[in-house]
Amino acid sequence: MERKIDELIQQLTLEEKASLCGGASFWTTQAIERLDIPSIMMTDGPHGLRKQSGESDHLGLNQAVPATCFPTASALACSWDVELAGKVGGAIGEEAQAENVHIVLGPGVNIKRSPLCGRNFEYYSEDPVLAGDLAAAWVNGVQSQGVGTSVKHYAVNNQEYQRMSIDVQVDERTLREIYLAGFERVVKTALPWTVMCAYNKVNGILCAEHKELLSEILRDEWGFEGVVVSDWGAVDVRVNSLKAGLDLQMPGIGDSPVKAIMAAVNGGEMDETALDDAVRNSLRILFRAVEKHREGSTYDQKAHHALAREAAGECIVLLKNQDDILPLEKANLKKIAVIGAFAKTPRYQGGGSSHINPTQLDTAYDEILSLSGSDLAVGYADGYVIASDDVDDSLIDQARTVAESADLAVLFVGLPDRYESEGYDREHIRLPESHGRMIDAVCSVQNHVVVVLINGSPVSMEPWGEAVGAIIEGGLLGQAGGGAIADVLFGEVNPSGKLAETIPYQLSDTPSHLNFPGKKRKVQYREGVFVGYRYYDAKGMAVRYPFGFGLSYTTFDYSNLSVSKKEVVDTEGVEVNVIVKNTGAYYGKEIVQVYVRDIECREARPDKELKAFSKVGLDPGEEKTLTFHLGFRDFAYYEDQINDWYVETGDFDILVGRSSRDICLKETIAVSGTKVLKDTFDRHSTIGELMQDPEGMKAVGMIFGLLKSRSERKSEAVSDDMMQAMMRFAPLRTVMSWSKGAFNEEKLEELLKTLNQ
Repeated sequence: MERKIDELIQQLTLEEKASLCGGASFWTTQAIERLDIPSIMMTDGPHGLRKQSGESDHLGLNQAVPATCFPTASALACSWDVELAGKVGGAIGEEAQAENVHIVLGPGVNIKRSPLCGRNFEYYSEDPVLAGDLAAAWVNGVQSQGVGTSVKHYAVNNQEYQRMSIDVQVDERTLREIYLAGFERVVKTALPWTVMCAYNKVNGILCAEHKELLSEILRDEWGFEGVVVSDWGAVDVRVNSLKAGLDLQMPGIGDSPVKAIMAAVNGGEMDETALDDAVRNSLRILFRAVEKHREGSTYDQKAHHALAREAAGECIVLLKNQDDILPLEKANLKKIAVIGAFAKTPRYQGGGSSHINPTQLDTAYDEILSLSGSDLAVGYADGYVIASDDVDDSLIDQARTVAESADLAVLFVGLPDRYESEGYDREHIRLPESHGRMIDAVCSVQNHVVVVLINGSPVSMEPWGEAVGAIIEGGLLGQAGGGAIADVLFGEVNPSGKLAETIPYQLSDTPSHLNFPGKKRKVQYREGVFVGYRYYDAKGMAVRYPFGFGLSYTTFDYSNLSVSKKEVVDTEGVEVNVIVKNTGAYYGKEIVQVYVRDIECREARPDKELKAFSKVGLDPGEEKTLTFHLGFRDFAYYEDQINDWYVETGDFDILVGRSSRDICLKETIAVSGTKVLKDTFDRHSTIGELMQDPEGMKAVGMIFGLLKSRSERKSEAVSDDMMQAMMRFAPLRTVMSWSKGAFNEEKLEELLKTLNQ
C-alpha cells in the first residue's frame, strides 16, 4: 500500500495534491478520478450516527436518517464499562457501514473543566484516565467494523463561549497531565484513523496552526499515523495549518485554499514535501476506508435497541436510597404516582451536531406501566411545562393531588434541551424553578419520593436533596432510556453506575469558578492540575456526591489488598491485587477504583489520582480477585524543568476504593525513580532550596560556618526559630551583606558554577 501511495503522489499534479487537502463538500473528501482516488463520507456522532438525509447544514436543521441513539458520552462514562463502550462503538460502526459512512466524528475526549460547558454531555469525564480508556474502547469498537473515527476536539476545548476564538492560557504541566492525557491514551492504544483539531487557541496559537500539538506531540511523541482533520470551519490560514500538520480542511469551501497552497509551494514559502506528507496521510486513510467498506451492509434495529437499553441500564447511578425505598416492591404498593413531563416526553440526548434521529423512542411512563402489572395503579401528572421555566400553579396543584393519593411518587425532573447545547454554555447549575417548586409541593404531601434526574451535566440538589427518599441520576440515556429507568425502579436491573464527575453543592465551589469562561477572548486555567475531584479532595471540601460514587441494591466487601513488590523501580511497574465479594442478596456489579498518592513531592500534586478501574459482576456470596498493573506513568508527574514525565523517588500510597472519598484499602510502596533531576541554582535561589540538594547541603554548611564566624551577639528580640526561618528563605545574594564581605560576588559565582556542573 505504501508503495502504491508513493507512486500516486509522483503522478499527482500540484493542484491535485492541494485539492486533496480539503473537502469536496460538507461531508465528503475530494476524489481524483483519473488516478482512481476515491471520495469518502464522514458524519457526526458520537452516541449514534447523524447522517443528514437532505442538504447538508451541520447545524441539525435538516433531518438525519434514523439511527440508534445510544446514551451520550456523559452517561456512558458513568457505566465505567470499557467492554460496554466497545459494544456501543461496534453497533455504531455497523450502522455506519449500512449507511455508506466511512468515518464517524467522535468520540469527544475533552475534560469537563466546569459543569457549565454546554457540550459536556458529549464528553466523558473530569478525569483523563476514565475518559481515555472508555474512548479507546469506543474507537476500537467502531473501527472493528471497518469504519474510522475522529477523536475530538484536540485540544483544551472546554467551553462553548467564544469557542472559535477563545485563547486558552494553560501551563505545560496542566496541559500534559489533564487535557492531553486522555487523547494520548486513545491515540496510543486504539490507533484512531483521524484526530480532529479544536477551534480554540492554546497559548496564543490556533489549534489548527499549532505545530507543537499537531506534529511534535501528536505525531513525533505519540506516534499518530492517521489524518489530522479540522473541526468544521476551524481553519484560518490554510498554508499555516498545513505547515503545522493539519492534513485535511473540512468542509470543502471551494478552490481558494488550493490556490493558496499552490502559491506557497511555487513561491518557496512551503516545501512541497510538507504537502506530500499531508497527501500521504490522507491517501492512507482513503484507501483503508474503501477497502474495508462492505457494500449492502444491514443491521438489526431491534438488537441495537436492546443494546441501547442494556447500556442505559449500566449508566444509571443510584445516588440516594434512604430506608431502601428502591427497588419498588409491587406487593407492598397499591398505587404510585409518576410526575413530570419528562416521563412522557423524554429528553434523551443533547442539542447540536450530535442530535440523533432515533429508530424508536421509549418513554419512562409507558415502560413503568408495562412493568407495574395489573395490580399496581399508576397515576400521572405533568407537573411543569417543558418548554417554559414559568411556574404553572395549576400543574403543581395537580402534581400535589396525584402524589397525595399514592403510596409513593416518582418525579422526573432535569434540564430541558435549551439548557444544554453546542454553541453556548449554561449560566448556572440549578434546576428550572418550575421543577424545584414541583418537588417541594410533592414532598409536602408525600413521605416516599423518588427523584429521577434527566440531565447532561450536574445540577444542584439544594435544598430538595435532603427531603427526598431516593435520587437516580439518569443523565441522557438515549432512545431506550425510559425502559432502563423502569428496569432500575422495579429491580429488573441492579444499578451499577458511578459518577464520572463530581456533583458540588453550588457553582461557586467549582475549581474554575473564578476563571470561567474568561473575557476579551482569553481564559486562564489558573486552577492548574486541580480539576474536578483533584481539587475537592485536595481541599477536603464537602461535595454533594464525590467522583466515582454510586450505590447498589446489594453490598460489596473489599479485602486482601496486595502488591507484587514493596520496592519498585519506576520502569518495572507493580501488580495490585484485591478481592471483591458480593455480601448482599442481589446480583450486582461493582466498580473498583485504584488511586495513587505521592506522599511527599517537590511539586504540588493532587491528594490522589485515578490510575486504574474495573467493573466486575458478582452473584450473592461470590468473590473475585482483580488484578491491576501500575506502570511508570502512574507514579509520574510532568516536570517542566526537563519537559518530560518524572517519578520522584519516595513512598507512594496505593488506594483502592468505591469512590475518591471512600477508600477501603491502602498499601504503601517505595518507588525509585530512574531519572535524575538536577536543580539549577542562581543568585536568587534560597538557602532552603540548597538544603534539598546533596551538593547544596555542603554549600549550606560552608555558609553557616562563615556566618557564624562573623556573627555578633544575638539580640533577645531574635529567636532561634526566627533566625532559622530567615536563613531558610534567604536568597544566596543576601549572604554577601550578612558576611561583611567574606562572601563576595566572586565567591558567589564560583559557588554557583560548582553547584550547576
